[in-house]
Amino acid sequence: MIQDKPMYKFFIVIGFMLLINPAFSQRRHRLPENSSIKFDSIAFATQKHYLNGLSADEYQKKTFKFKDIHIPYRLLEPSNFKSTKKYPLVVSLHNSIRVGNDNEKQLEPLSRIWLKPQIRKNFQAFVLAPQFETRSTNYAFDEVRNVLVAKPNSNLIALIDLIEQLEKELNIDENRIYLIGYSMGGSSVQNLLSLSPGTFAAMISIAGVPDFSSTNALQSKPIWLIHGEKDNENPFNGSEVLFNELKQNKKVRFSIYSNLDHNTINYPLLNTDELPKWLFQWKK
Repeated sequence: MIQDKPMYKFFIVIGFMLLINPAFSQRRHRLPENSSIKFDSIAFATQKHYLNGLSADEYQKKTFKFKDIHIPYRLLEPSNFKSTKKYPLVVSLHNSIRVGNDNEKQLEPLSRIWLKPQIRKNFQAFVLAPQFETRSTNYAFDEVRNVLVAKPNSNLIALIDLIEQLEKELNIDENRIYLIGYSMGGSSVQNLLSLSPGTFAAMISIAGVPDFSSTNALQSKPIWLIHGEKDNENPFNGSEVLFNELKQNKKVRFSIYSNLDHNTINYPLLNTDELPKWLFQWKK
């Protein structure tokens, strides 16, 4: 197990403040560059090594077909499954370098946190980790807003159909279907929420490119945007503009990491339970 360090305690305190204080959680908050959260490449490598070392055998391998689209996917069931109980469904979407059809690469660190023993125990849920054979989202430039925007591809429509099928087949609580994704996955979860806002209870988008197509429908949705100010791949200003357009939504959070970039943004997120804790507080 990874040893706790002072920087992780700092994140836990910040996360706790955000959760117990609704007014604070609605705010755009910047985590200061001169604090103890400075990026540590060795600690980050240790985090990822630990997560990649967890056995993924319990993630069942399956395939879904929608018209001419194939979606390989992995499905993790609750560790203490009871047939008389309904469980949340967490949909975790991968970044662009994991595009393919081996049904392996999509299990990136954000999908693997659900394998950690304490999270597995404390957050009983189904976890769906699909793999896309092509990009799930493309980017275009919005000349009005002066930012990149995310445009969904047809495989996201297929994914919505898969989610609807799983709702019929499994003991899923339809009021607790959650979205989480990083990079292209962070953009795609925004696309999904815009395409079908009635399906999902809450969303976490990490280093994503924004989708402005249904902002009116998202004004009451729990949304957590997480972005590094030094991100030169999916520029930080896109999340900033989206937050400003959703600022009337009392359930929106925007976490800004001043000293992190696209490749390091997950560093403070992998060694705590703040992501599942935030998701699981919400219901439709």
